[in-house]
Formats: sequence, C-alpha cells, structure tokens
Amino acid sequence: MKKALISITALLCILLLAACGNEDSGAGDNEDESKSIKFGATVGPYSDMVTKALAPLLEEKGYEVENQEFTDYVQPNNALSRGDIDANLFQHTIYLEAFAEENEMDLSSVIAVPTAPMGLYSNTFATTDEIAEGSTIAIANDPTNLSRTLLMLQDQGLITISKEVDPLKASLKDIVENPKNLEFVEVEAGQLPRLVDSEDAAAVPGNFALAADMDLLDALALEEMPDNYRNVVAVNTDDLDAQFAKDIKEVIESDEFEQIIDEEFQGFGKPGWMTEE
Repeated sequence: MKKALISITALLCILLLAACGNEDSGAGDNEDESKSIKFGATVGPYSDMVTKALAPLLEEKGYEVENQEFTDYVQPNNALSRGDIDANLFQHTIYLEAFAEENEMDLSSVIAVPTAPMGLYSNTFATTDEIAEGSTIAIANDPTNLSRTLLMLQDQGLITISKEVDPLKASLKDIVENPKNLEFVEVEAGQLPRLVDSEDAAAVPGNFALAADMDLLDALALEEMPDNYRNVVAVNTDDLDAQFAKDIKEVIESDEFEQIIDEEFQGFGKPGWMTEE
C-alpha cells in the first residue's frame, strides 16, 4: 500500500510540473505574439525609413512591424494620441511640441533621426559663388521654413541676419546685409521645386525636394540643420519608458541603422548625437 501511495504521489507531482511547464510556455508564446509595433509615417522618405531601416532591425529583435502611411501632417498625431498606432515618424520637435500643446495631446520625442535638409537649387548657377548681383531666389513664405532659409543663405555668405533677433525666428526684415542685392520671391513651400526653372535659384525644403524627385546632392548648398528641425520618432508620453520605445531608440543608435542611412538616404543630415565622437 505504501509503495502504491508513493507511486501515485510521484505521478501526481510529475503531472503537476508538466502542467506548470505548459502554462509557462503558453505565457511566453503570448508575449511573442504581442511583440508588435505599429508605425505611422507620411508617404515618402520617412515611410521608406520605417520600412527599409527600422522595420528590418526591429524584426531582428523579434518584433512584428506594421507601417501605416499618411498623406498629411495632422492625422499621424491624431492616430498616435488615439492609440491607433504606437509611434510615428514625420515631424520635427518644434512642430510636435506646438501641435501637442494646441491639441492638448501628451506626445513626446524618443530620438531624432537623419533628416532631409533644405537645399539651395539652381539651373542657372553651378556654385553659390557664381550667384550674380540682383539674382532672384524663391523662398518659403511660412515662418519656420523662411527662418531656415535665411540661416542657410547666411551660412553661404549671401546675407547677414541681425544679431538682435533669434535666428530661428528671423524674417526678411531682419536682413542687415545683402551685398549682392538679391531679390526674394516668397511662395508656399510646396511650390518651390517648380520655381527652380523660373527663378535664378530656389531654397527647397528636403521633403518637397524628394517629393519632386530632386536629388539632394544636386543642391548648390545644404543647410546645417539645427537638431530641433530634425524629424523625430514620437510616442505617447506614457510609452516613453515602454520596452518597444527603448528598442526603437536602441535600433536607431545602432551602427547597422547608420549604414542603411548612408546607403539608402544619401544627403540626409545626421543629428548631433550621431555625429559626436
């Protein structure tokens, strides 16, 4: 009888341990199934950055990555705030902070990524030194792109901006030196690629240049972009410490990501953290 009881007890213990093992295995499977990230990005280079650079590297970490494309600069943040997507990539820090405040959203940047810079393009001149007296330059009429344009032109020695003004808020009235008496034609930023043909030069933001199939490396000059104008991966602030956000940051900081950028996104300006030794 004792032997029978011992055998039954041992059998029950084995069955119990096996059941626990199956439960643990099932929990692990559920975790793997839920390891997914849904991105949102505007159609064009940043959607390409998700699919060509971020997704493959995150998949190596065991994530299933989906990318939803948007055609405007409003819906990606709305979708993020609603929880329809986990992260988005399309906007710089200044836009993100202003949009979040205006729409009472709690969104935060995870990390800045390489971004297509504004460029000065011309079919008339081959270098900035060749730009002649009285030449016309088409520039964006919105405050953000206008200030970036003026900074780029100042870096090229074509104009000087007053030291009395915040350079990120500079406008045409803040130009104190214009040695070549350049004339400026203000238009909506989206029209600038077409004005490369009709004006002596045009300062075209990177996203519009790429949308018009322009080669960034064809520019006479590319802007030295301040980091707060570089695009960022954004998430809901509550997710900043989530593992998926940490893994996105780790992937972007990897040598493999930078190699893909160098191969697939030539001309994109790298954020400060990537160029620091």
